[in-house]
Amino acid sequence: MTVEDIILETRNLTKEFKGFTAVNDVNLRVRRGDIHALIGPNGAGKTTCFNLLTRFLTTTHGQILFNAEDITDVPAAKIARRGIIRSFQISAVFPHLTVLENVRVGLQRTLGTSFHFWKSEHTLSQLNDRAMQLLSEVDLEHFADTLTVDLPYGRKRALEIATTLSMEPELMLLDEPTQGMGHEDVHRVTELIKKVSAGRTILMVEHNMAVVSGICDRITVLQRGAVLAEGSYAEVSGNAQVMEAYMGTATGVLEGAH
Repeated sequence: MTVEDIILETRNLTKEFKGFTAVNDVNLRVRRGDIHALIGPNGAGKTTCFNLLTRFLTTTHGQILFNAEDITDVPAAKIARRGIIRSFQISAVFPHLTVLENVRVGLQRTLGTSFHFWKSEHTLSQLNDRAMQLLSEVDLEHFADTLTVDLPYGRKRALEIATTLSMEPELMLLDEPTQGMGHEDVHRVTELIKKVSAGRTILMVEHNMAVVSGICDRITVLQRGAVLAEGSYAEVSGNAQVMEAYMGTATGVLEGAH
């Protein structure tokens, strides 16, 4: 594997909170074009790790490299401009804007500055074609004029993926994209993630092993802030330490979490 193959790398990434180590010497390598999952039991440090990667938290020590450049101390806004865009665990959309307007807000950065809420409708309408393309990509084109507050939960998560895509990410960070969903919505959003991954790299925190096994190229398992195992689903699901961490026993396999 060459340096060019790696889009994101962490070296001994560590975060301590008043003596408690939430992320402990994590060495992570995400290959360009992969869907890479970060999994682990509750409290394993997955979301803290995401917060470090997007600079919502500062590292205690260690390095973060994006496209082989050290971004450890780069401010959060500049991280996003470089192409690392995060979708949040709780649906982060404007509920009283329409579906189309939500995506248009994300697209406004292409005008040179962001969030032109005071701009005329005519100025913003130039973004409509691209916004509709993105809505079509996540199967929401028929909901364009719907107020976001009226969307079913699973469709809101699809909209969040569309707004993330509007920022033209090179690397998408998806934080629990299927959390709280019923089976039908889980299937729909899983298929959307697979669809939008074409030409992009995705790093996702996900608890649903059926999702992880179905679409992820590589999986990193965290436990108590440290990397417990890494590999394909077949490799990590057969790892006795992973079974122990998830199920409290070294018997059985992760299929039990489906």
